[in-house]
Amino acid sequence: MTRKPIALPITEDSQVGEARRLAVTLSIELGFDETDRGRVALIVTEATRNLLKHAQNGELLIQPLKTAEGVGIEIIALDSAPGIQNVSQCLQDGFSTAGTPGTGLGAIQRLSAMFDIYSLPQVGTALVSRLWAQHEEANAPFEVGTVNLPKRRGEISGDAWAIEQQRDRALILVADGLGSGTLAAEASRTAVKIFRAHADLHPAEILDKIHAGLRSTRGAVAAIAEILPSAQLIRYAGIGNIFGAIVTRSSSRSMVSYNGTLGLTVRKVAEFSYPWSAESLLVMHSDGLGTQWMLDRYPGLINRHPALIAAILYRDFQRSGVRNPAGAPDDVAVLVAKLRNEEA
Repeated sequence: MTRKPIALPITEDSQVGEARRLAVTLSIELGFDETDRGRVALIVTEATRNLLKHAQNGELLIQPLKTAEGVGIEIIALDSAPGIQNVSQCLQDGFSTAGTPGTGLGAIQRLSAMFDIYSLPQVGTALVSRLWAQHEEANAPFEVGTVNLPKRRGEISGDAWAIEQQRDRALILVADGLGSGTLAAEASRTAVKIFRAHADLHPAEILDKIHAGLRSTRGAVAAIAEILPSAQLIRYAGIGNIFGAIVTRSSSRSMVSYNGTLGLTVRKVAEFSYPWSAESLLVMHSDGLGTQWMLDRYPGLINRHPALIAAILYRDFQRSGVRNPAGAPDDVAVLVAKLRNEEA
């Protein structure tokens, strides 16, 4: 989508109003009616005040959504506080340790079309809330969660992602334009356009098309995953330092990319196949995220919504984040995908 995601540090009271204003403005642009705009405002108010009361290094992400389920807004609250000891208690109606005018996390859950929360003692809490301006019954096989942010607020991200889904196939791209800013964004978004135009091809074939199509740009690195659930297979091809991994409850397997820059220098494009199961999780990200993460350090997180997983990886492993304040700022894109739980 062309509307840019918003990331706000939440450290003082004035940011509550700013976050609410930005979220309501985005909801208007996305076509929310007055009632649902009110829900957006209440969720953002409750989430930001909760961060102010309890959080260390609180951050609010407000993202436009265009998925198989429709057009909407995603609100993510992240913190590095001590964590919630009893999440179930905090979700009960009327429970609000923050003294907010709503009813705490329970109000956010009740007002949301989709809600998920994860808290780990001595690490922090993350919650995700989605609301829809236009909603359709989900018929795509995969759930997807993403974070894509520029290295500085107000800029445009040079990273991009895209997904094309069919009944028994998902094709996923993550791209990173060289450098940052407008020219990097031009390269990565051109890669997305070519990807969509050739989504009937295999990953390596699409990368060849992207390589040819980016010659007039500054170039990009990219990786493409093709997931075939019935065949229990994933095909993967990458050029440059986009990281891809298949994660299960018992293992994590990195996938192979070759050196090079699409549009500039590519010596070889090759495609690799890996086993895939109904319990597998795909994680792809640009180099704005460190590669040292291990999901097994977060008990039960693999079972949560991909948006929550992507947000926690962003919080804890962005190269210039609160966990690594000395790191050089960089655009960051994180994408997590898994088969939809039909029983959810």
